[in-house]
Amino acid sequence: MTAEPDSLAADAFPTALRSAIQASGLSLDRIQYRLRARGVSISVTALSYWQSGRRRPERAESLAALGHLEDVLCVPTGSLIALLGPPRPRGRVNRESSRLTVEALWGNSEPVSQLLKRIDFTTDAAMTKLSQHDRMVIAADRGEKSINIRQVFRAEHDGADRTVMVYDLERPGRPFPTITAGESCRLGRSAQDAGAGLVAAEFLLDQPLSRGETAIVEYELKHPGPPYSRGDDSYCRKFTTPVREFVLELRFDPAALPAYLEQYTVDSDDHVTNRRKLECTPDGKAHTVALDFGPGILCVRWEWPD
Repeated sequence: MTAEPDSLAADAFPTALRSAIQASGLSLDRIQYRLRARGVSISVTALSYWQSGRRRPERAESLAALGHLEDVLCVPTGSLIALLGPPRPRGRVNRESSRLTVEALWGNSEPVSQLLKRIDFTTDAAMTKLSQHDRMVIAADRGEKSINIRQVFRAEHDGADRTVMVYDLERPGRPFPTITAGESCRLGRSAQDAGAGLVAAEFLLDQPLSRGETAIVEYELKHPGPPYSRGDDSYCRKFTTPVREFVLELRFDPAALPAYLEQYTVDSDDHVTNRRKLECTPDGKAHTVALDFGPGILCVRWEWPD
């Protein structure tokens, strides 16, 4: 099959960027550090998107940062910018064909990548997430009590039999939660990085799926307590592929209600977008629903009364 000119142009930039990064011998973290020293703020996630071809620099500030990136990578000035084709179409059709790796959604991807290697997870493209329902319970002492997750997947290949989760404590040093699988799956291998405050685990289906079949995966993260350890007063869900429906429920103790609650999204350049205030009922219930969302990150944060 012969590639069309537009396709060749679209491939030229990420291909050249990957080659330049490999030739430099620098990790994405080190590249980000050197850019920051120049006063340029670009996330590791954005750099990962750019070199994979899943995103391209299009904002004015991203294009300006690209000039500094050329210097850091020691490539001729303007050589990478010249390879950028016209802006890609946005919207659902474009998003449906996109898929990110699990670690690409973390600003510091190396600890996540190392955790996934410890459980030998290599099948993140075998299943597509159709829907997700998370319920987080926050205790009266403002600590995180539990998180219940229900996911619906569709197999993209014959033999799909597992999925993975990565959980960030937000504040390293907190005790790790206990992970319990629901009736529809069982807990497989898991790995922890206490220094980074990360835990990864795989969930094994009762039997392998054929392509097109669906499965429900349910599990719970239960924090030790009381007292319950406090995170950063937020909850973020990262999606590697578009999801048709995401529901997030928050349950606060009626004796300890937040003073303010909002949701927002984080785009590929690590910019916070789409802020929206959420309401919490007197009995401590709040929720948000996102349709056809992702790839990307959706977060909810709250503030406590003084």
